[in-house]
Amino acid sequence: MPEALPPGSGRITVEGLGKRFGPVEAVRDLSFSVEPGAVTGFLGPNGSGKTTTLRMILGLVTPTTGRALVDGLPFADLDSPGRVVGAVLESHGGHPRRSARAHLRAAAAAIGVPDARVDEVLELVGLTEAADRAVGGFSLGMHQRLALAAALLGDPRILVLDEPGNGLDPDGIAWLRTFLNAFAASGRSVLVSSHQLAEMELTAQRLVVIDRGRCRFDGTVAALRDGHGARVLVRPADPERLAAALVADGLTEVDAVEGGWLAVASADAVRVGDLALAAGVAVHGMTEERIGLEQMFLRLLAGEEAA
Repeated sequence: MPEALPPGSGRITVEGLGKRFGPVEAVRDLSFSVEPGAVTGFLGPNGSGKTTTLRMILGLVTPTTGRALVDGLPFADLDSPGRVVGAVLESHGGHPRRSARAHLRAAAAAIGVPDARVDEVLELVGLTEAADRAVGGFSLGMHQRLALAAALLGDPRILVLDEPGNGLDPDGIAWLRTFLNAFAASGRSVLVSSHQLAEMELTAQRLVVIDRGRCRFDGTVAALRDGHGARVLVRPADPERLAAALVADGLTEVDAVEGGWLAVASADAVRVGDLALAAGVAVHGMTEERIGLEQMFLRLLAGEEAA
């Protein structure tokens, strides 16, 4: 892995970003930042504006409003963009009859990188043995690795990846997770869009969730879990009395479930137990339930719909 960079290098800043395509508002007043030292997961349903946002960050789409900055500058103003940002928006590329090594050498020449770097990135992504094979015979997973190798040629301090796990087998996905976390741990930045929510829960330290072009959540995975991913199941002697005490203390998402149990969202067992004691309600059973990122994601969006 590359050596760590000085603190503060490799920051992406999105400020009031918006994009219209005719009558369609694809992105609206979107603001967030991507900080060095962490993998930031960029999540949202199909059509939410993720790819459009990534393309605006990379200078491929002109914003209607706002701006996106990379190291404090628009992408187009970077002196050597290939040495600052490595991007993968599409996995397929290169002439199908050209070898992986030849494809990468052409890309390296375009950004002024020596050929020796080609062998380094081939080894990094696990394609050394396939380096002289024609790209046209690659599987989707191999194309993903080749695209990542091209993004790494300039030894960038930022990676911007759109669905990099598509086509990878379980071993490949585990390898990608380890690679991205090591890259971020070296003091660099990773912004990765993915539909593989279970994998993002294992990979990302921060999340930006958008829907219909607007930001719905920006923070750590732990913060999302605190708001949408934890609930307590409690079986009180007097469900109505305990429910009233919970609501009065601000726990408004209290639902009766089968068998005399109450489901209390955004709570922990200690708080529920203390409130039950204060209300004089005996508790005959209690357990904490932690849900996965996929369920948290759906619950977050469902809450926004209701609002």
